[in-house]
Amino acid sequence: MSIPEEFVYLNEINPNIISNLRYFSNENFIGHPIVGYERNVAILTKQAAEALSKAQQEFEQNDYTLVIYDAYRPRRSVEYFLEWNKNLSDQRKKKEYYPFIEKAEVFDLGYVAKKSGHTRGSTVDLTIAKIGNKIEDRKWVSRKLEDGREILFLDDGTLDMGSSFDLFDQASHQDSPIIASPYTEHRNYLRNVMMKHGFRPNPREWWHYSFIDEPFPDTYFEFHVK
Repeated sequence: MSIPEEFVYLNEINPNIISNLRYFSNENFIGHPIVGYERNVAILTKQAAEALSKAQQEFEQNDYTLVIYDAYRPRRSVEYFLEWNKNLSDQRKKKEYYPFIEKAEVFDLGYVAKKSGHTRGSTVDLTIAKIGNKIEDRKWVSRKLEDGREILFLDDGTLDMGSSFDLFDQASHQDSPIIASPYTEHRNYLRNVMMKHGFRPNPREWWHYSFIDEPFPDTYFEFHVK
């Protein structure tokens, strides 16, 4: 199945943007590749991809590059998340991704959506890295938050934002008071550039951005990432 004509592969719009799709890998809150993800390629609507390319050009002026953790997400992938959530015995990635909440609360607290904006094709999970850095899952390290709690942080070669992608916790909120000021500055820089280029931040997830003028605000697509 080919992608709809209104969608593009992000690397065809801007090959400098790095794709590191976590749901194509074992390193995600479930612990293995997710149904619907068959290649490490970011797919977006053409409008969102072109706006992201302009943001990339601005980041490059400061020696940074965008790194994509997730872009378009198939409906069946969201359905797979829902099925996973019902199996409360499978908590293999709890300490890394949801250490302070119960698995049953992941959807109710809004950290994973039952109907995802990603499926409309104009929402993206991302961060930035210094140009030339190798992006890889290096190691988990312990980190103390400003409220005294400890989390696990994944050093993957990207700019340190104080907490890792998909940590379901207050530490991941855009303006979290329990993140040290250098990390807040990094988040603010990312947010300022993304907003300048037409993306709306998610206050609960520092990595989550939606293209404001998305072409399909009410359409949820179903085709594989391949």
